[in-house]
Amino acid sequence: MDIKQERPKRIVVKLGTNLLTGGKDSLDLKTIKDIFRQIASVRASGIDVLIVSSGAVAAGRASLSRTPDKNKLQRDTVAYRQTLAALGQPQLMMTFAQIFNEHNIEVAQALISRGDLQSRSRYLNVRNTLDALLSIGAIPILNENDVVAVEELAGLVYGDNDRLSAMIASTVDADLLILLGDMDGLHTTDPHIDPSSELISFVYEIDATIENAASGPHDLQGSGGMESKLEAGRISMDSGIPMVIASGRVAGVIESICDGAEIGTRFVPSESRPESRKRWILTGRTESRGSVSVDAGASNALKSRGNSLLPIGIVSVTGPFERGDIIEVTEIDGTTIGWGLASYPSTDVELIKGKNSKVLPDFLGHYYGAEVIHRNNMVLP
Repeated sequence: MDIKQERPKRIVVKLGTNLLTGGKDSLDLKTIKDIFRQIASVRASGIDVLIVSSGAVAAGRASLSRTPDKNKLQRDTVAYRQTLAALGQPQLMMTFAQIFNEHNIEVAQALISRGDLQSRSRYLNVRNTLDALLSIGAIPILNENDVVAVEELAGLVYGDNDRLSAMIASTVDADLLILLGDMDGLHTTDPHIDPSSELISFVYEIDATIENAASGPHDLQGSGGMESKLEAGRISMDSGIPMVIASGRVAGVIESICDGAEIGTRFVPSESRPESRKRWILTGRTESRGSVSVDAGASNALKSRGNSLLPIGIVSVTGPFERGDIIEVTEIDGTTIGWGLASYPSTDVELIKGKNSKVLPDFLGHYYGAEVIHRNNMVLP
């Protein structure tokens, strides 16, 4: 089935452990160089790229083997895994930085934990930081913070970075999420067991049939498997973002997927990303913590031109609300204009209302951006 896909403007690429290591205890430099060449190519074509990378634990095994007292660690414990991650993460980033340097690309590391994306204020911090990195031409490389994520004991980790990559894609308003590993997609049965298994090219709904087709990881290198990829698919589809599971060993796989080629398994959302984001904000409007009223100029800019809400157009504030809360935007007479995520708490907005955004850093002593509500975080009825 041919599905017309527009070329994305921003993608998140998740690199699985087995792809980065070739199933061994060391990094597969040949494969990594080829993947990064593709990323450099699509980036040069105007596509923003963020990378969510596994592999720190696997890379740490080689480092651990060189430590004199490696036998003091008890294997298969959280502490053991966290030690491997701590040893492997510098190796991973050093390798990535060296390879991207060949393409004159700077990389930036960000370790993300679950709470960073569940807290609205921290969610905005993550989003703003990643947007800033992309704006200066750097490639953010993200990983779950395995070293401190002891929530694994309670089942609160993302799982091989699959779900993390979907959350990141939603956070940065990506147009496409690509999960690359050593599997060529989702199959009707486990192809490692059943040679007659068939590739599922498109998924429109994650129902019982699709769930039954998924299975756990087929080896001990990664911590994900198809089940965690289905969870990523749910998050991505709910966010209105298409997701593709494909083999990173296919020649030119990233470039081909961005060009709309039918590769791997594509999860197709039922609604667009803007529609999904609008639904998400509207769902939370009943929890609106406060409001701001704006003058006629700001009202016209919001309704007619789709602008962000700047402090200069705000005339009054009703609170209290915190940074990241959903607030209502109204005319001076109380007529609702829309709702959005506040970039500043009500105490700050009270101080900066009517002021030019240029004075905010010096006036407040901190700076979360020029907007009180960014246009991407605002919905008008």
